[in-house]
Amino acid sequence: MSQPENERTGATAYGGTPAPEHTTTPQYSDRPVGIRGPESLGGLLLILAGIAAGLSLLMDWLTDDDISGWGLVRNGFDDLGNIFDDGLWQPLAVVLGGGVLFVLGILMWLPMRSHRFFGLLALLVSLVVTAAVLVPLQDADWDFGFFGPGFYCAIIVAVLGLLGSLKAILTGKKHPR
Repeated sequence: MSQPENERTGATAYGGTPAPEHTTTPQYSDRPVGIRGPESLGGLLLILAGIAAGLSLLMDWLTDDDISGWGLVRNGFDDLGNIFDDGLWQPLAVVLGGGVLFVLGILMWLPMRSHRFFGLLALLVSLVVTAAVLVPLQDADWDFGFFGPGFYCAIIVAVLGLLGSLKAILTGKKHPR
């Protein structure tokens, strides 16, 4: 007994076309899937840098001069035209940079595929803050006794900003265990 033509070629009941050679199941990968999550440590370090910048506003920056960081920032805004001649760009860079680092630190806590862009922005801001710390230190011949606790907070802003931004840049995707 011979089979009809449509049964020998594998035809279907829906139009006589042959069944496909492959199925429609998706291709699965054996690689782990990256998780969108927060950059906790990098964000925390940047938030702490912003808090240190805020604390520097309340403290004296120089041991011999009774002027707080708030007074230096206010003087810097009053004399924006001569900010680089007077050396008041350093307190402004530290305080405003610390505010930017604080905001970037909060954004690091948002789940996203990669925090490298925010890490790069934080690194650029941290480099400006680091320059604002190193220039007065070099001018004082690296005499730390010349500076007050507000300037030490500025040093903390630079260090925490660099560490947090590098952590965000160098951390890749997280994979489940």
